Amino acid sequence: MDAKTAHPGMPGPSGVAKPDAQAHSLHEARRQLRYELISGLSGVALALFMWGHMVLVGSILTGARGFDWVAKTLEDYYIAQPTVAFIFILFLVHAAMASRKIPAQLRERRRMLALARELRYPNLVELPGAAHDSRLEPHLESLLWIWQVRTGMLILVLGSFHVVLLGLDVMTPLFGTRVGIEAVSTFARVQGGLWPLYAVLLLCVEFHASVGLYRFTVKWGVGRRLSRRVLHRVEQVLLVFFLGVGALALIVMAGWLDPPLAFLLGSGE
Repeated sequence: MDAKTAHPGMPGPSGVAKPDAQAHSLHEARRQLRYELISGLSGVALALFMWGHMVLVGSILTGARGFDWVAKTLEDYYIAQPTVAFIFILFLVHAAMASRKIPAQLRERRRMLALARELRYPNLVELPGAAHDSRLEPHLESLLWIWQVRTGMLILVLGSFHVVLLGLDVMTPLFGTRVGIEAVSTFARVQGGLWPLYAVLLLCVEFHASVGLYRFTVKWGVGRRLSRRVLHRVEQVLLVFFLGVGALALIVMAGWLDPPLAFLLGSGE
């Protein structure tokens, strides 16, 4: 094939790509950049929302009266209803953008599992062409990404169930004695057998959110004045704090512990 019959997107005789191929590559790079920004910013928004949500759910630590007051206030001022709808849409957008990087083929998933094993047990993996005593060193970011993929897939299923259930609770009288979230119906659901689901969802969400913010700051240089070690430590502190608050709230909802802050409202409930 000579230069006259060459495809417009193929390199010319000098090996340099044609202008239209370069333009296509630039367009594709810009599109992927937009997708990355949408994925990252939507993830940050969801993480911040989840932490705020955890603080509101933590009102159960003051008892049923405090929990009902927070829920009713958000519903009476029409904050809860549009927020549920907006978060559900944002959740789907983030899932669609983030799923681009999840291995889709079985072979790719097997390779990801193998990579996770190599990173988890580095002493079992020889580096090809290296000295006999050379081993593969664990890579923190790679391990975090793999676990983000795993928790993300669980959140997609369990989170969708929770958001739909929450939407029905906020907008219909399907649960409880009135339209809206109530401590009585919430306690009944958790104690009725949903506590294992919420325990898994809590662990996945808090890990995914804290690690996601850490990776976002590293990727986009938001925390460039801080070292990765410091950012990772901040991520761990956030994870432990919100996981602790969520676990305590879940234990109270499951009926295994009386609300420890009920004295703040002068009530034992």
